[in-house]
Amino acid sequence: MASIGIIANPASGKDIRRLVSYATTIDNNEKVNICKRIVLAAQGLGVESAYFMPETFMIGYAVKDSLESDGVLSLSLGVLDFEIEAAMEDTVRSARMLEELGVGCIVVLGGDGTSRAAAKGITKTPMLSISTGTNNVYPAMMEGTVAGMAAAAVALMDEPYSCCIHDKRITVRVNGEARDTALIDAVVSDDFYAGAKAIWDPERIRRIVVTRCHPATIGFSAVAGAYRIVEDTEDIGFAVELGAQGEGVLAPIAAGVLTPVHVSASRTLALGEEYRFTAESRCMIALDGEREVRVQPGDEVSMTVERDGPWRVLPRKALQRAAELGMYRLR
Repeated sequence: MASIGIIANPASGKDIRRLVSYATTIDNNEKVNICKRIVLAAQGLGVESAYFMPETFMIGYAVKDSLESDGVLSLSLGVLDFEIEAAMEDTVRSARMLEELGVGCIVVLGGDGTSRAAAKGITKTPMLSISTGTNNVYPAMMEGTVAGMAAAAVALMDEPYSCCIHDKRITVRVNGEARDTALIDAVVSDDFYAGAKAIWDPERIRRIVVTRCHPATIGFSAVAGAYRIVEDTEDIGFAVELGAQGEGVLAPIAAGVLTPVHVSASRTLALGEEYRFTAESRCMIALDGEREVRVQPGDEVSMTVERDGPWRVLPRKALQRAAELGMYRLR
């Protein structure tokens, strides 16, 4: 029986960057609408059950009530049962439970941080990320109907990994201990206190390590992307160091905000190669845009890029393969 999971983050797209830039806001009612289209499209292609992450806005329940009231819901729709913490751990736990349930694909609505959290909970389940956050590099802007069709196609086919890419991931270690991971970028800043978790002040940034970068993206990976392009298919990472004496580049660090920054050094990283430094003062490492790892003076920090991230669904490839397999033909 084909099934999918849906993780919709009610907090995505609401951080401090709304106050310092011109980022889009997608409210939770619109997330409900997107999820309804995902469910109906997946149902139309033959998915028989869907499971939602529990969260404070109760998106899964709203979707079920609306579609049942309209008389258009035929698949089995449920919400995972556990006591929520209204924190990132809910996403990690939901992803883990969905994989244990054996869903064929997990659709994630949120930003880079939501996708990072979901990826921490899975090892093999294909993941399809839709952008409803800020400065998104990892999730794609995608219509819910298309996302539901792609998720269903992957869940129904015998060889789902043929429509996925095995993504890279950064592992951050402090004094030899693995502390956390990032899917897109790890950014070292002079900030030490988390406050608002989102990182946004370029004057406090000292180092950036990325799995991929391009000037067509928004956020701190765009700083590296203004210097060199690294694609998701390339088996390398890239690191830049910032300083007042470096070469100036213009980068879109936030929506509507092009900022001059100065790159003092850069380095291409082979997969598994360590990027190391010793902290000279207290600092914070932000992972995919969110402050997560505190570092003390004298700490030895290392970052490695490896291809051990999640299996990310390539929607166009999945839908093309579905056509080849005859999934759209009426029977």
